[in-house]
Parts: sequence; structure tokens; C-alpha cells
Amino acid sequence: MRKLILAAASIAALALIGPAAAQSPIVIKFSHVVATNTPKGLAAEKFKELAEKYTGGKVKVEVYPNSQLYKDKEELEALQLGAVQMLAPSNSKFGPIGVKEFEVFDLPYILPDLKTLRKVTDGPLGAKLLKLLDAKGMTGLAYWDNGFKQMSANRKLVTPADYKGLKFRIQSSKVLEAQFRSLGVIPQVMAFSEVYQALQTGVVDGQENTWSNIYTQKMHEVQKYITNTNHGYIGYVVVTNKKFWDGLPADVRAACEKAMKEATEYGNGQSAKENEDALAEIKKTGKSEIVSLTPEQDAAMRKAMEPVYKDVANRVGQPLIDEFLKETRGATN
Repeated sequence: MRKLILAAASIAALALIGPAAAQSPIVIKFSHVVATNTPKGLAAEKFKELAEKYTGGKVKVEVYPNSQLYKDKEELEALQLGAVQMLAPSNSKFGPIGVKEFEVFDLPYILPDLKTLRKVTDGPLGAKLLKLLDAKGMTGLAYWDNGFKQMSANRKLVTPADYKGLKFRIQSSKVLEAQFRSLGVIPQVMAFSEVYQALQTGVVDGQENTWSNIYTQKMHEVQKYITNTNHGYIGYVVVTNKKFWDGLPADVRAACEKAMKEATEYGNGQSAKENEDALAEIKKTGKSEIVSLTPEQDAAMRKAMEPVYKDVANRVGQPLIDEFLKETRGATN
């Protein structure tokens, strides 16, 4: 796969060489793994529209949704090698390439609501985390929302004991691994594009995701129960190849930054609506039973996952967890 990515990067580089290069638009390949009609998909399309408009056609953005170019594990390497210019991976994806700090977003119940999340991402802590990507040949441009995660399985999930022995698909994150082990679950790392089939064939018993991802990937059609837990958050970091970004003409980069800022506001505004609409559509199909927890059941889930914070402190960094909690503590649900 690395050879294929290198070949793609070489072709991309050659495309910029030659007498027509000055007149040709600068191509930004924006690859992502979800459907177009999701918060990330909509924000990517909005960025394309605005970047092409604000640069007066100097930039052409090609958006590739649904893992058309690369799957989860391949996309960051493709970006580093220059085969694509822009991605919006989930926070979890940065741990495997050595930026473990982003896994702080994966801690269960660390973010009570979107207002608190924005306080983190729009503030000094969010900026400090983005800066860590420079050393990996990436420039962090923005934080995009997906929303809060729910649990699904073919077994009704109400108490921590209900999870015991189940196989759950997870993103590649040691924090998520620890979260599920605290519930007695067997975690299985798997690409997003493979989840539906794995659920359908019983390779895994369940998964966690936002309503919009569950609906657009049709997971509700192969899961009997979805429990409304809001236990975790899925967000994305929009990243670009640092060398590519730094090499853009100043006026083009400024126009793209403006486009990214507006696309971010648009996408994050759409996120809550997309998840609400997806939940309504799932209910309409009647294929999954939506389970709500009582306050006592919710408290039991929170208590069961409390040890995760201690388990991953060495990996994520206790000072960072403390800093994060300082920002989020005191926020109301």
C-alpha cells in the first residue's frame, strides 16, 4: 500500500510541472471516509464551494467521500507523502501516528455538551493541540463536529453487565480500547468502511457512533438496539500537508483560510441538525429499538468507566487530562 501511495504522490507532483503549471488551478484533493450527507461530508463540500469562489478559480478542490481513495489506516500516511492535500480524520486517528494527546477527546463523559467542547477547541488548549501536528508534517486547520456517540448491539444495553463478552468495533485508540475493556467488551479495531458488513455477518456484535453515521451507513438495519448514551464525542481535525500549505501563494492561502473558517462554522452548525434528523429517520424505519437510560442507569455507566482516566493517564498525559478537565469541569449537562 505504501508503494501505491508513493506512486500517487509522484503523479501529483508531476502534475504541477510544466509550462501550463502557472495557469493550471492548484488541486486540493480532500479525502474522507464518511458519506457526503454527514456533517463532515457537508462541511467538505462547503469548503470546496468557498475555496474555489474566494480564490477566483485558482484552486480546485476535489472531494473524495466514503473511503474512495483511502481507508482509515492509510489516509494519514497518504497526506504525509503528499498523495492527498487535505483530510478530516477523527481525533482518535492521531494516536497511532504518535500524537497521543488527541485521544483525550476519546475519554468517556469528558465533554458534557457542545458549548463546553467549543470552549476547548476555540481556546488556547485547542490551538496547542493543533501545533503538535507540525512535527508530523501536517498543519492543523480546524476542528469539525460530528456529535455524541451512542451504543448499538443486538442485545439491549442498559447496565454495564449487558456489555460483558460482546465484540465491539472501535477506532484505533488506546483510550477507546480501555473504555470498552472497563465494560468487559472485546474491542476490535476496524476501518469505518467495513463496519456495516462486520455487523451484518456477526464479526462484531456492536459499535459506538453518532446518529448521523449510524443512519448514513445503515447500521440501524443490522442492529436491533441503539442505546442513547451520549457517552463520548466524535470530532475531526482538518489537516493539510504542511509543505503543500506553506508553499501556497500568500493570497491563495489566505482565501483558503477564510473558506475553511466559514465551512467550519457551517459544518458545525449542521452537525446537531444532521444527528437529530438521522435519529428521527432511524425511529421511522422501526428497524432498531431506541433505548433510553434512567438517571440511575446513566450513573452506573459513568461509574463503570471512571477507571479509564487512570488507565490512560500515562499515555495521554495526566497534565493534559487535568488541563482538559479544568476547561470542562463545572459545565452543566
